Amino acid sequence: MTEDPNLARLLGANPFFGRMQPDVLQAIAGLCVTRKLSMNEVLFQKGDPGDALFAIRRGQIRIGTSTDEGRRLTLNLLGAGDLFGEIALLDGQPRTADAVASEPTLLFMIRRRDFLNLLEWNPTVSIQVVELLCERIRYLSNQMEEANLLPLTRRLARRLIMLAEDFGSEITVTQEELAVFVGSTRESVNRQLQEWRRAGLVSIHRSRINLADHAGLGAIAR
Repeated sequence: MTEDPNLARLLGANPFFGRMQPDVLQAIAGLCVTRKLSMNEVLFQKGDPGDALFAIRRGQIRIGTSTDEGRRLTLNLLGAGDLFGEIALLDGQPRTADAVASEPTLLFMIRRRDFLNLLEWNPTVSIQVVELLCERIRYLSNQMEEANLLPLTRRLARRLIMLAEDFGSEITVTQEELAVFVGSTRESVNRQLQEWRRAGLVSIHRSRINLADHAGLGAIAR
């Protein structure tokens, strides 16, 4: 088990755990073990048992999948402070995507069996988990509404700002990945990025985008 004093704080900053009491967060933190991944090491693959939740202490995890034609699609990029695998922690169903370390990565891991034991002796936590899952459903509903109703400019600006919160102003991401993130095509994303480049909002490099004007992008996102 880990003794890292920052873990309870990391859990508390995440929406899934943020409303839990400090003593509960400390109890959950006490269940964690650490795991190190080297660059390009696979954490889990689609179809693997959903037997743990993970919190990124440092590094980067790419969540992705493969198409029927064998192409790799990145569904999300996760960085320090991000949690993933919350649903699998509760239902134990197979993973729906792959998780691979993009760089050397340190993770905290909570095994499902340990978390379920915690729920058995602390029913209050079970009630909070139900409430948190309801919030997650509302969040997903809002995301679906955003994808269907907001214009590409706002969706793309919001995604870039979210990525910058994790990885800083220089984001390692391809335009194809951004297109998947915002539910659009690479061509449409490229046209918008080129327009923002001419306006001085971003600079574009090979598989990298630098946010030159956070305030300007923030105004678009709102």
